[in-house]
Amino acid sequence: MSLLDLHKKYLNEEYDENGNVKKLTFNVPQDFNYAYDVVDVLGRETPDRRAMLWIGNDGEEKSFTFADISRESSRAAAALVNNGVKRGDKVLLVLKRHVESWLCILACHKIGAVAIPATNLLGSHDILYRLRAADISAVVCTPDSGFPTRVDEAEKEFGKTLVKLVAHSDAYPGWKNLSTEMDSAPEFVPPAERNSVLDPMLIYFSSGTTGMPKMVEHNYAYAIAHIPTAKYWHRVIPDGLHMTVAESGWGKYVWGKLYGQWFMEAGIFAFDFDRFDAKTMLSLLEKYRITTFCAPPTIYRFFIKENLAAYDLSSIRHATIAGEALNPEVLEQFRSATGLVIHEGFGMTETTCTIMNPYWITPRPGSMGKPSPAYEVTILDENGKEAIPGVTGEIAIKLPPEGELLPGLFNGYCSDPEKTAEARRGGWFHTGDTAWKDEDGYFWFVGRGDDLIKSSGYRIGPFEVESVLIEHPAVLECAVTPYPDPTRGLVVKATILLAPGYAPSEELKKEIQTYVKTHTAPYKYPRVVEFVDALPKTISGKVSHTVIRDADFAKYRELHPEWK
Repeated sequence: MSLLDLHKKYLNEEYDENGNVKKLTFNVPQDFNYAYDVVDVLGRETPDRRAMLWIGNDGEEKSFTFADISRESSRAAAALVNNGVKRGDKVLLVLKRHVESWLCILACHKIGAVAIPATNLLGSHDILYRLRAADISAVVCTPDSGFPTRVDEAEKEFGKTLVKLVAHSDAYPGWKNLSTEMDSAPEFVPPAERNSVLDPMLIYFSSGTTGMPKMVEHNYAYAIAHIPTAKYWHRVIPDGLHMTVAESGWGKYVWGKLYGQWFMEAGIFAFDFDRFDAKTMLSLLEKYRITTFCAPPTIYRFFIKENLAAYDLSSIRHATIAGEALNPEVLEQFRSATGLVIHEGFGMTETTCTIMNPYWITPRPGSMGKPSPAYEVTILDENGKEAIPGVTGEIAIKLPPEGELLPGLFNGYCSDPEKTAEARRGGWFHTGDTAWKDEDGYFWFVGRGDDLIKSSGYRIGPFEVESVLIEHPAVLECAVTPYPDPTRGLVVKATILLAPGYAPSEELKKEIQTYVKTHTAPYKYPRVVEFVDALPKTISGKVSHTVIRDADFAKYRELHPEWK
């Protein structure tokens, strides 16, 4: 029996009169381990089924069956164990989209070590912070961009000798070649004692709007909670090819390229690119007949600037989007060109997909959808009460009773019980994101709570203005932030990256301002407009509103020291 049947033992699904899932609870074995109970089972039960099609930046192709992934992840586990990695050790994984990223995260699961994925964009200072905060024991990384050298610099200040393995290279003294170590290590022997499902499995460093990154810890049940991500939202199919555009250093990787997809026996399409190019990616979607696709809004924004009619995308049966709020204009242009309705989803590093447009509902343009059948989600007003429809408040997720497990919700912020308690209070997990819901239960994103712009008594959500701006043909990307004003306190500022063929000018600035005034409430229009060559991005690729805001505030204070 295949996992496609077996995974049902982890779910209790209740259906409505139309046969759609209205409520979901999980059955979680006390010793569940995704690497053994999913990947290795698939390796035995459906050994020849394709698990992954990997394409290198140079066009190289590699295909892997579930038997391959099961075997090679055990060999990676053997290499780590042979170098001293043991249960409970923290292992920093910086492997981009290399095949080794899948093998090594599964290897950590098999050992009982805690995987800490990260991006190769980190500098030595960022690495040192992570080494110290998590007390990391081992690093497995890509040689790209000289990352091992930055680890060496951080290690000197860390004062602790690390286990260091690098993929595809013998060029770094003190580092061992991962492939060589996999070839020479003794056969992996699984630990005699299985992990508890409550043990830490995964830690992500999550960048917030203020302060240093928080350590978000997930247990082994987190993998089970991603079945609905793949089944209801991505709508993956066995023998299909699912592509999520995500690098292994951030949470969307395990959302869309690992846990739920292989629970559903879907093949994963991995493109190991260095720089995004819309034409190249569209050509790959066409060439390899991708069946389900997920990407952040930025990717779709670049797609609709291309001639989509020149590409045969008919193999794609379902498209999804997450990472940032979706602009309705992007959705409509993509639908007009392809016939595909993009299904939005919402979640955090601390959760799985908690609000979604599952395949059985008709998305409302601009809406995140409805709560996942697995979670009770609501909007809390400023008094901590459930808000009525139409009222903006904070998105909150109902916590389970004390002592009970809610798969998918993080254990807490490592070494920071105060932040954990602040987020988990009053029976709810407080996301810090604001939204409102309509009479039919659809949720509509407004912004981060601390991103709201309060101007002349109005409360303006940046996303509301960005959604209008992006409709203008001259705007490729944009960020809306507050800007100091002596009369109004704060005003709306738009920082804009222009589309090809447009040049900055006062005439264009006024045209864009007029466009916003006539397409939304006039008080929301950007009184300040700045054209830039690039927008600052976070490590996870999102536009960094904080960087823009802080730089503007600092410059203003220099000219107006009296401003607070």
